[in-house]
Amino acid sequence: MPTDADFGERLESQTAAYLDRIDDCVALLPRALDEYASDGPYRETIDDIAAIESECDELVREITAAITDAGPDDIGLLNTRINFNESALLDFYKELDVVANHTERIAQEALMMRPDPDAEPFRDMREMATRIVEMVAVLVDVVEGFVRGLARGDATETLTEGIEAIRGLESECDELRNDAIATAFADDAVDQPLVYRELAILLDELANTIEDLTDRMVVIASKEPGIVTEADPGADGE
Repeated sequence: MPTDADFGERLESQTAAYLDRIDDCVALLPRALDEYASDGPYRETIDDIAAIESECDELVREITAAITDAGPDDIGLLNTRINFNESALLDFYKELDVVANHTERIAQEALMMRPDPDAEPFRDMREMATRIVEMVAVLVDVVEGFVRGLARGDATETLTEGIEAIRGLESECDELRNDAIATAFADDAVDQPLVYRELAILLDELANTIEDLTDRMVVIASKEPGIVTEADPGADGE
């Protein structure tokens, strides 16, 4: 019969595998844009993104089913944090899956809208994609620590630095989005500025989703003293 420790370890393992595939999916986005700009095999890369996104859907279904189907005997006393936060945790994983879904959508929309890769707004969008890859790389570590903190009753996890890094990168994405849109409409040489506006907004929505995940972790962690997500205002002294 599985023990509560087994349940926690399984959740950590499943989450780590899921996060790896999300990271793989998002990492292909800048590559797809680069290949599009150089007339490379970007369609194959977009197909790869779609394939990984489908894997992510399957992995998250397995995780949420494991949480939903687990009874008190499965979760056990060591995992009361999971039991107490079950509803919020299920919503968290659903929001996490949006990252892969939205990455696929951006890649497909770029293919359909056919922006000019030599236009300055496209370069801003490419830079946004790079920032988003950086955000997800940090998110992987933060979420793994967060789940570890929930899955182990005696664990203490400090996620402050990662959360602050994600928020900083999201602010950079805001600036790049604004630059891309402003340039698209200010430069008469840019054809179809609405194309760049739409794509910049889609990229910004992806960055916002990643930041929103940190907000969800902060809310859940506010009831769990073993998971630290906010800096202590008095930590720097008087």
